[in-house]
Amino acid sequence: MRWAPLILLLLISASEAIKPNILFIYLDDFGWRDTSYSGSDFYETPNIDKLAKGGMAFSNAYAAAANCAPSRASMITGTYSPRHQIYNVGTKPRGKTKFRKLEHISGKSSLSPGVKTWSKFAQESGYKTASIGKWHLGKDPKDHGFDINISGSQSGSPPKGYFPPHGKVPGLEQVGENEYLTDSLTNETIKFIRKNSNKPWLTYLSHFAVHTPLQAKTKDINKFKNKAAGSLHNHIIMAGMIKAVDDGVGKIISTLNELKIKENTIIIFYSDNGGYGPATSMHPLKGYKGTYYEGGIRVPFFVNWPNVVASDTHCSTPITGVDIYPTICEMIIGQNYENHKGDGVSIVPLLKGNKIKDRALYWHFPAYLQSYQRADEQPDPLFRARPCSVIRKGRWKLIEYFENNNVELFDLNEDIGEKNNLSKRRPEIAKSLKTHLDIWRKKTAAAVPMKKNPDYDAEAERRAIIEFGRTNN
Repeated sequence: MRWAPLILLLLISASEAIKPNILFIYLDDFGWRDTSYSGSDFYETPNIDKLAKGGMAFSNAYAAAANCAPSRASMITGTYSPRHQIYNVGTKPRGKTKFRKLEHISGKSSLSPGVKTWSKFAQESGYKTASIGKWHLGKDPKDHGFDINISGSQSGSPPKGYFPPHGKVPGLEQVGENEYLTDSLTNETIKFIRKNSNKPWLTYLSHFAVHTPLQAKTKDINKFKNKAAGSLHNHIIMAGMIKAVDDGVGKIISTLNELKIKENTIIIFYSDNGGYGPATSMHPLKGYKGTYYEGGIRVPFFVNWPNVVASDTHCSTPITGVDIYPTICEMIIGQNYENHKGDGVSIVPLLKGNKIKDRALYWHFPAYLQSYQRADEQPDPLFRARPCSVIRKGRWKLIEYFENNNVELFDLNEDIGEKNNLSKRRPEIAKSLKTHLDIWRKKTAAAVPMKKNPDYDAEAERRAIIEFGRTNN
């Protein structure tokens, strides 16, 4: 009997040893085509490309919202926005008052205390957890399952820009002179991995890059100044910012190899929404960050999982941010997490070459987001997004607008650029999708804006749209 405690200890140690480490690289405003592997003809991402080629890349991966905070909240809780009620960045109305027909739903600005997150699940499963970079869902990610917090706060962009001094940003009070923020976060990630390499760990590396302000290192700017512009991309500073992220990925992978833990580390690569319109392009997708067209919500996503996910594989099954929670849980425990009460499904079956059940994906945005006032690829001259709900089911996508109850219907198999609204030509499909959307909103108790804005000025809106067209023609 005296051997029983020792045997139990050995079994526990063996169990801990086989748990995979998880490195979740989450970029900000990184567009669907901003990697070389997805077609950029100017940006350079050799390290990211190598990781993608070593795993499974998804061509129909979506963010759960078109801008930062709601997308992140859905991703970490596994629930659609009506459940956590974070709809926008902040709760105040956006855009000019006289152009808003409806009073927006303000929602919340932070995750509620006690909400379930995959970081809490990892922590409870024996993982050492770290949030390194942007948080944006409250004051401190340590309240939501992280042991370590480096630079995470309510701020959605670098508080002092990408160069020091960073002020009282947690963990970045003292960094090297002129040390670039992306490099600092990479260095902190490497420190955390080294310190915890003998136990299971989860690192949420949530880069501020490539969010504004657009700032890059001088040497990277000089590199791209001397490179011929591509037909898709040509923004020199954006290219420099992306290079810094990619260089950091290369350093982290080198560390994993040095520590001989790369083979036991799952790497997830993802973006919180579409690319920043004034600096990049998602062509042939329509729109960009903030819009609920494909350019605002379709994003790069891949998983590199040695000995589990076959190299150089691709998946076209649509997935979205709410799937991350059950996926990470299954990665941790090695089986489907049946106690998950969220809206997503684990994509581990897809990663192993199997299928998941057909389902619809949803988005809900009961607010406004002002436009960039740019002429090219401008879906709406006044707002990137007006109050709407969205459903994608199979090849079909429907957007319902609450201001006027209009709908847009697109066949994404034939029209990935969403140029042809088929709602009048295929009314039976539009009606069916709208019914699904109505049922989903009731199920999630989604708040729909109905109150008219007393300050709305239809004539002022009409004149502004005409003026925009005159100026940009």
